[in-house]
Amino acid sequence: MVTPRSKLIDSNPVVSRGFMDQFRGLNPNQPGQWPILPQLLTWILFGLLFVIGGWFVVLSSANDELEAERAKEPSLKQDYRAKLAQAVNLNELRKQKQQVQEYVIQLEKQLPGKAEMDALLSDINQAGLGRGLQFELFRPGQVLVKDYYAELPIAIKVSGRYHDIGAFAGDVANLSRIVTLHNMLIASNKEPATTLSMEATARTYRYLDADELEQLRKAAAEKAKQGAKK
Repeated sequence: MVTPRSKLIDSNPVVSRGFMDQFRGLNPNQPGQWPILPQLLTWILFGLLFVIGGWFVVLSSANDELEAERAKEPSLKQDYRAKLAQAVNLNELRKQKQQVQEYVIQLEKQLPGKAEMDALLSDINQAGLGRGLQFELFRPGQVLVKDYYAELPIAIKVSGRYHDIGAFAGDVANLSRIVTLHNMLIASNKEPATTLSMEATARTYRYLDADELEQLRKAAAEKAKQGAKK
């Protein structure tokens, strides 16, 4: 007598043979004609490979981001220490800023305005005449406009005794406004033999008025606009 259990056991080899038969003679060029089981297993395999590949790509990207953030760590620590030091010394830094601002104001006061330039040129001339020097040349040049100030070069040539020329240079340096001497050339005169001649370029400076500053801003903006078009 054959029991149901024995029939189940006897049918297992048949099922196994049927399972294996689905994988025999598969044409790799026509996967659409494969039996359902090989197709299903193939899709599962490709799905697993896709998931595993994507996982490694994500991990690789995350690892690159992690390394990039680690590379930033030393500079961030240094920046943190610098800002911490500034925070600790904030009151002292404010005092230093106030001192610098006061110093800048003092320097600005030494710069004449456009209306005061004529008086300054007269002061330079009077400084030479007061030392008994004879002016052979006193010619203001072209004004050079800088970022925050204007510079006026003055070509001068004076004749006189050695000590008087030296005293004149000292008087120019001690004027209430900033005046500097450049390209000084001193030579002896033939007549009278006791005198010298000095050629130099005196440079004086003045602050820019509101209109000049506005013109500079417009010129800078136009230049930046043209550069952006290029």
